Amino acid sequence: MTSGDDGGIDPLDTSVIRSWRSIITLVVFVLTNIVVLFPFHIPLPLPVVVRDGVLDALAFMRVIAPRKAASRNRETKLLWKRFPMNFVTAPLIADLFLLAILAIGRQEVHDGTIGANNISPLDIMAFFLSLAYIAISIDASGLIRYLAFRVLKWGGKVGHRLFFYLYAFFFILTAFIGNDPVILSGTAFLAYMTRVSSNILHPRAWIYTQFTVANMASAILVSSNPTNLVLAGAFNIKFINYTANIIVPVVITAIVLFPFLLYIVFADESLIPVSIKMHELPEEVKNKKPVNPNIPNARATLEEQEDEHMNDETGQLLSLEEIMNPFLDKKGAAFGGILMAVTLIAVLALNAASPSSGEHPVFWVTVPSAFVLIVFDLVLGWYNRKETREIARQGRAKLETSHAEKKRRGELHTIQESPLMEPSESDTIAEKEPVEGKPSQQATAVTAKQKDDAPQDDDAPVNVEKGKKETPQTRTTLASLTAKSWRWLQETFPTSTTVLAHLPLALIPFAFCMFVLVQALVSHGWVSVFAYGWDHWVSKTGTVGAVGGMGFLSVVLCNFAGTNIGTSILLSRVIQAWQVIHSQPGAPPISDRTFWATVYSMALGVNYGAFSAAFSASLAGLLWRDILARKHIRVSRLDFARVNLPIIAISMVVGCVALIAEIYIVRGTQPYDIGR
Repeated sequence: MTSGDDGGIDPLDTSVIRSWRSIITLVVFVLTNIVVLFPFHIPLPLPVVVRDGVLDALAFMRVIAPRKAASRNRETKLLWKRFPMNFVTAPLIADLFLLAILAIGRQEVHDGTIGANNISPLDIMAFFLSLAYIAISIDASGLIRYLAFRVLKWGGKVGHRLFFYLYAFFFILTAFIGNDPVILSGTAFLAYMTRVSSNILHPRAWIYTQFTVANMASAILVSSNPTNLVLAGAFNIKFINYTANIIVPVVITAIVLFPFLLYIVFADESLIPVSIKMHELPEEVKNKKPVNPNIPNARATLEEQEDEHMNDETGQLLSLEEIMNPFLDKKGAAFGGILMAVTLIAVLALNAASPSSGEHPVFWVTVPSAFVLIVFDLVLGWYNRKETREIARQGRAKLETSHAEKKRRGELHTIQESPLMEPSESDTIAEKEPVEGKPSQQATAVTAKQKDDAPQDDDAPVNVEKGKKETPQTRTTLASLTAKSWRWLQETFPTSTTVLAHLPLALIPFAFCMFVLVQALVSHGWVSVFAYGWDHWVSKTGTVGAVGGMGFLSVVLCNFAGTNIGTSILLSRVIQAWQVIHSQPGAPPISDRTFWATVYSMALGVNYGAFSAAFSASLAGLLWRDILARKHIRVSRLDFARVNLPIIAISMVVGCVALIAEIYIVRGTQPYDIGR
């Protein structure tokens, strides 16, 4: 391996850590992970002259619309813009900084992106994102919410029985399609369900349990979590062997954890009532055809009404309709479900048939499968385009009318409060010349009616008005064309655009940058230092210590080493260095029992670690928090840690004890066999 412009170095040489570049590399790695854990914004000064010059140049090139004179701030000389420092920007800036000081070079970037030591980031990302498209497409079809609705009906109003049904449902579903789709739909479903129950005073028990189960079950299949992909690739583990070794500890954990949650952690009648009192859905709403929520403005003003009526009967009725009358695209759900099953079977078969890792990359299966589903979604969207566009048009018209009515009521209210106040000249001008994007009351009402009555050019991606005098604020620009084109795509292909919006694309730069950062630690000897430390621990504590130590270490690092993905990358490199230590002449071999105890306890830790102390322990945690915030359920960092700590403690203890028992039964003391 190389370190910047240094020559080749011994992968076990720890003397290189004394160089200033090595020390800075470790400091940068630690600081990067702190930023991922505690994101913030950096205020950056921007001269108004520069801002105005850029915007005027863009307007001149018809990229954006010209600004009104009123929007120009002539008094302020300096503006402050907030630059985000988070899990996307921090690792990228760290890599660029290390490149600038020559702490890393071409070799680290190559190994961190193309791959090294059986870890291939490109293959992992291609596999994960293509499979994620299939899973999220199934979610977009409404299948998950519909199945959750059926489980709700089966569970009835008996609180403990419903809690168990949902627990089992989310566990089984996550094991097959992964945690992200289950968190996407399941979290919103539970937020609505607990809101429409009159005697569930807080959704804590339901939402935390679902988050725990989703991340626990994601450990079962390699395809369910990118952390599993890193681990399987690093140690050349067959997918079927991985599942065979990990499924018993995970299932035992799930069985033991359920009564612990029900009778100890959430043993409160206000959280899980013995009998749940649900509001009833009126017959006229039950018989109403459910609307596809993927279509823009399909629910028209319903989302705004939910926000306005959070704590009254109207809001509860709207929430009840969302869960008791769910939309289901039967064709999309059936095709996506069958394709997912066929894909997973083909992946397992191809992986089992390959003698070595990477000979037949599994993305050879998932990428074509995702392409087939993309084509299916596009064809189905085009086939139904008239219906979906009409729904979107009607919803948009209702929304515009509603906004115009609210504005009229607001103006009337102001006049009634101040009857002697004369309208100012600026108010008169504002009526005649509405600000771009905010039409006046009369214009909005007329426009809405014209849109209702006007014939629609269904197959035109951009509806550019002709025959009208163009003003500076209504001129066609690149921004307006882009916005109209995107709206046309959403209305024509609602499923495809929804899946695209929910794909974890931020994972790509984050994962690649973390791979490069960890490779920098390898090049500068730090991973070797960690590996020697791990070797001393195992030599003193044996197999039981290997399970306990790696389980504890992996959970803790999930919160402090760039989420569970960063942790799996770092610990995989450490274990690989540990292998190299024992491959030296005269070194005793690692026993089969101890080696696989270490690997599979890490698998437990990086999956379970998502429900530990910090949201940023996993990208799923950040997604979960944001979904709850949109449903007006605020979860603080302190609450997240306080509720999860007893859960992660019992989960890891049970999982590790089960793993130790399994390891001692099926593994011996002979030298380990890679891939088993």
